Amino acid sequence: MSENSRTTAELRPGSCAHITPTRLRQPSARTKEKRLGRGVGTGLGKTAGRGQKGQKARHGGDFGKTHFQGGQTPIQRRLPKRGFRVPFPVQTIAINVTALDRFEKGQAVDEALLRQARLVQGRDVRIKILGEGNLDKALTVSAHAFSKSAQEKIEKAGGKVVLLPYSVPQAAES
Repeated sequence: MSENSRTTAELRPGSCAHITPTRLRQPSARTKEKRLGRGVGTGLGKTAGRGQKGQKARHGGDFGKTHFQGGQTPIQRRLPKRGFRVPFPVQTIAINVTALDRFEKGQAVDEALLRQARLVQGRDVRIKILGEGNLDKALTVSAHAFSKSAQEKIEKAGGKVVLLPYSVPQAAES
């Protein structure tokens, strides 16, 4: 073979172009599979690493489950089912009148402003204003519900109460 007919891969120093992939593999790259029950000389013969007697030696291993109770009917199957989960629960956020004291006098406090102040979080929530504490500023408060004491305190401070309509979110039809 002449010098000119060799490929660039063969000429490059440290190139492995002429070595087959099986030669490249390191001997420790893949551990050998354990061959169980192939004679006493292997160290894994006779009982095949399962020890002497007992359920673990005799059966496949379907008993290591989290709630397995030795074959007895598990407690989660013995107890009756009760109640149901509401598919679209309505979450109501309660905000006390004291929390509204952080806003400027005469400001219109609506859902967007309450979210900005991190008093309301989450999607599709009802906002209810409760009467805990005092309010000294006249505010126009918009919410889905008000307690009687909260309504009285807001109006006593010279503010207004605006009731917002609330519609329950519907499931997406497929």
